[in-house]
Amino acid sequence: MGGNSIYRKLDWRLIIYYLILVVFGWLNIFSSVHSENSMLFDFSQRYGMHFIWMCIAIGIAAAIIFIIPSKIYNATAWIFYGLMIILLLATIVIGVEVKGSKSWISLGGIQFQPAEFSKITTSLALAALMGKYGFMFKRTDCWIKACATIGLPMLLILLEKETGSMLVYLGFLLVFYREGMSGWFLLAGLFAILEFILGLVCSPFVAMLVLTGGFILLYFIKQHQAPLGIIVTALLITFLAFLPKILSIDAIAAKNPFKAEIWVALIGCAASLFILVKDILLRYKNQFLHFLLLSYIVFTGFIFSVQFIFNNVLQDHQRARIEVLLGMKDDPKGVGYNVHQSLIAIGSGGLFGKGFMQGTQTRFDFVPEQTTDFIFCTIGEEWGFLGSMAVLVLYFLLLMRILNKAEQNNDTFTRIYGYCVASCLLMHILINICMTIGLMPVIGIPLPFLSYGGSSLLAFTILLFIFIRLDLDQWKYLKQ
Repeated sequence: MGGNSIYRKLDWRLIIYYLILVVFGWLNIFSSVHSENSMLFDFSQRYGMHFIWMCIAIGIAAAIIFIIPSKIYNATAWIFYGLMIILLLATIVIGVEVKGSKSWISLGGIQFQPAEFSKITTSLALAALMGKYGFMFKRTDCWIKACATIGLPMLLILLEKETGSMLVYLGFLLVFYREGMSGWFLLAGLFAILEFILGLVCSPFVAMLVLTGGFILLYFIKQHQAPLGIIVTALLITFLAFLPKILSIDAIAAKNPFKAEIWVALIGCAASLFILVKDILLRYKNQFLHFLLLSYIVFTGFIFSVQFIFNNVLQDHQRARIEVLLGMKDDPKGVGYNVHQSLIAIGSGGLFGKGFMQGTQTRFDFVPEQTTDFIFCTIGEEWGFLGSMAVLVLYFLLLMRILNKAEQNNDTFTRIYGYCVASCLLMHILINICMTIGLMPVIGIPLPFLSYGGSSLLAFTILLFIFIRLDLDQWKYLKQ
């Protein structure tokens, strides 16, 4: 491929989006911490160090495009994945603890976070695995291999107490869906979040009512009997809603050993097991019904484990943040301080913002971590609603460009890797912005290309430019 062909076929649109976001992030980092005598290229300050990381990142991006052969990524994907697993294990042992997370390694005064780079190696490994001929999610062994590929680094990152980075891996389920995984799994994930919230905010009994009613209604809808399903579900849930009152009657309460939610669980699970065993013995093959019944049993176990997970698995600060988010506790001066100040900063920006370097909430340190996890509130305060929307539109254009280029590519490895890149970026954007505006608990996750940090900037740059290089290498297959 000649030099002219490279320049002609290179996706400059993606590169321009990247450069705009990176430079804009650098300027906002400067704006959020500058003083009257600050110099933009003061390398003793965060914005000066970030400029150095920007230069390094752009140099690495150029090397990926023009020097490193693209074939290396498919050929060595599992080697890089294995090395990253070893590095994540080493981080658990020798890692430096920063803000409650033991996910950093310190070398010669420079700290880096392996979890950020693990998204690259996992994306490459998934592309190598799922890009093989014959891979199908309908095959159990393929499904298990794909889940294990994302599950192992997720587990290690969780052991490092880096919950934010671990949640990003859930975005790979979108890649699985694109490659043939049933949409029921995504629906089950959303339903699990709902049941978790209901189990905490309301009670296990309310969660069991929603579970039972939802699954019965879903069965009738699948049988194309939605009106009948609505009637049956309404009658059953109405009856079950009075179950606590019935069980509180003195004569019954004296002999009743269980709470209302346990009775619902016992009856529902017993009926599910009975139908499953009967169908297996009669060799009645209704895969959807079997899946529904097994899911009901699994979700029942999940509901009764919510309190255990909340009280014994999550850390104190994570529990406190979830309680504030769900309205279980009001603590604007404690764990809710960051989000409270962030909302004040964003709201004070109005439609057009206060102007570049004119923000007061962020400049005077009312908002902690305003250069990293809460960089979006700096944008909201200084650039206003229109500036914030412009950033979101730019992210949207970046993601759509990646997805479009991935779909147009005839190479399976490149297509899957492109979807992995888009999924990782999407999860970071959603979690960070929702966290900043109080729709998610504060879990500490950078905003791609905008937040301060060498590890995140280099990782996102490598992740994106590997795709740009793979796409460039496949230009001859693109539709003209």
